[in-house]
Amino acid sequence: MDLISRAQNIIMKPKEEWVKIKADSTPIPQLFMSYAAILALIPAVAQFIGYGLIGQRIPFIGMVRASLGSSLFRAIFFYILGLASVYAFGLIINMLAPSFGSKPNPANAMKLAVYSMTAMWIGGIFYIFLPLAILAMLAGLYGLYVLYLGFDGGMMDTAKDKVLGYCVVSIVVYIVLYAVVSVIIAAVFTVGAFTTGL
Repeated sequence: MDLISRAQNIIMKPKEEWVKIKADSTPIPQLFMSYAAILALIPAVAQFIGYGLIGQRIPFIGMVRASLGSSLFRAIFFYILGLASVYAFGLIINMLAPSFGSKPNPANAMKLAVYSMTAMWIGGIFYIFLPLAILAMLAGLYGLYVLYLGFDGGMMDTAKDKVLGYCVVSIVVYIVLYAVVSVIIAAVFTVGAFTTGL
């Protein structure tokens, strides 16, 4: 599997790429090690740069940035929790399969979870300049569309009349997972970790 072409194709022509992905026999550990673990570094490293090296300007306070130690810990924490939530997402997609008349398929469920995150991971580059971080979230919204195309393309062999429901429930699950990760990160990294500069 060529990471660059796979990432490019799942973003630029996802419908066609899901056909190739379904036929791909990449084992789950390799899927994570050779794809997810690499792309998930983009937002993690970008957050380290954004929070620890560049910072952001806050009205009446000035330029605010986190300490390098705090930024590094945040990046590592974000990276690990991010990958864990994607893995959990794949497990849940697979567990939901019988509820939508689909046959459980752990490998394909994990492919859905991992490849649908591609746009969000690549969009995570915007964390370097924190005011543009919202663009990473917008990239994530495109990832939801990619996820839908994966379901619609037969990744879980779901009947067409149940694809939308399966996808919507899966999206709700991921939003909950993402919210939990965000709350944990916000709870661990408080404003007190930031320092002001010129």
